[in-house]
Amino acid sequence: MAVRAPVDHEVRSLPSAVALTVASALLWGVAHLVAGRTRAGVALLALQAGLIAIALVALTALRLRLLPLAVQPGWLTGLIVAILGIGAVWVAVVVCSYRVVRPAEAAGPGRVLAGAVVAALCAAICVPFVHTARLAYVSRDVLITLFAPETEGDDPWRGRSRVSILLIGADAAKNRPGARTDSMTVATIDVRTGRTVLFGLPRNLERAPMPGPARRHFPFGFTGDGSLRNPGLLNEVHQWAEDHPEIMPGVPDGRRGPTLLKQTAELILGIPVDHYVMVDMRGFAELIDAIGGVTVTIKSDIPYGRQGRVLQAGTRRLSGTEALWFGRSRSDSDDYVRMTRQKCLLYAVARQADPAAVIRGFERIAEAAKRHVSTDIPRDMLPALADLASRMDAAELRTLQFVPPLIDPSAPDWSLIRRKVAEALETERSRPRRSASPAATPRPAPGPDRPANLAAICD
Repeated sequence: MAVRAPVDHEVRSLPSAVALTVASALLWGVAHLVAGRTRAGVALLALQAGLIAIALVALTALRLRLLPLAVQPGWLTGLIVAILGIGAVWVAVVVCSYRVVRPAEAAGPGRVLAGAVVAALCAAICVPFVHTARLAYVSRDVLITLFAPETEGDDPWRGRSRVSILLIGADAAKNRPGARTDSMTVATIDVRTGRTVLFGLPRNLERAPMPGPARRHFPFGFTGDGSLRNPGLLNEVHQWAEDHPEIMPGVPDGRRGPTLLKQTAELILGIPVDHYVMVDMRGFAELIDAIGGVTVTIKSDIPYGRQGRVLQAGTRRLSGTEALWFGRSRSDSDDYVRMTRQKCLLYAVARQADPAAVIRGFERIAEAAKRHVSTDIPRDMLPALADLASRMDAAELRTLQFVPPLIDPSAPDWSLIRRKVAEALETERSRPRRSASPAATPRPAPGPDRPANLAAICD
């Protein structure tokens, strides 16, 4: 397109050129329209309006569909390219806008200053685009690093009505080799409604039934080596499998322990346990710090550490280290009280990890996840899990712990545990939605043998 030479009354000063450039950064095409380049100005305005319309539709009508896309590496790659592309186009608009309106005869310090202002404007535009693209890149890296390779099949649930995930908290101590899985919870989720029941397994369950080849070594249940150091508790199964490859042939290092523990949980509960997520407890503290801490209600003072520190009773905002002690301390309490606190900690994180907090600490969360989290969840299941998570309600979480007086850990009644699991799931299936009238469908009050609402326990 030929450039029309401006007549005398169209000659602009540098300040007006800079002002028009800034206006064009906000509303594309303004400088071109003022300079008489009507077609280019209208085209730029239409392009900006189209991009804004696409963004508004994506953030409103398609908002719920974006979350599943955000956990797919291919879509994230496309998002990175799109973000950087839009940023580059925006910068090009600013530069071109300045070029079409700057005075041809401008020279000296004024022109240098105007150029510096335009360069600063371009940098200000670039920063959010580069930062967003980096977050997308970090997300993609976490997905590829952390999650298992994709599997074949169009149905992410493989025909299941529920998906069950073993949540493992592993804790290593300086005075012993390896790690003990002192926190073990199976979360079983209805894939249609997102309703979730948590089954807590105490660390000190004895003679847990063994699956497959491990049963040949422990035909009457897991006993460890029978010593005081390894008496055969459930929290030793993970490390035993890592130290004895022969009981899980064909499974690589780092996977044997959680895989055997997952299969053991299946036999204990009598339901399929599809996947596991294992978090090193110190890594959990890093995750808490990354989201800015977590608020919990402490029922009574909790002594912790060797310096005589105390988490005082009341509703408090805890740092990662304090949250770790809230979940692990047994001072002036026991394993079963600790199990309840661990569930309350999970409940608090589920309620309070809002998107803004996650975005603020995203890079720290990602680095902690890569260092301290392992899982066998395949990447192709993540979109369905993300969609399911959007339908879950933390206030609807139910929990059932297999602790005294229901279960004696030294002589567990496995058939009773399986029966209670089946009853709990059947009750959950028949439970009305929260919008229904409670009086319409009476439900027995929670007891030690029935699932309890976590909100009632923890708040």
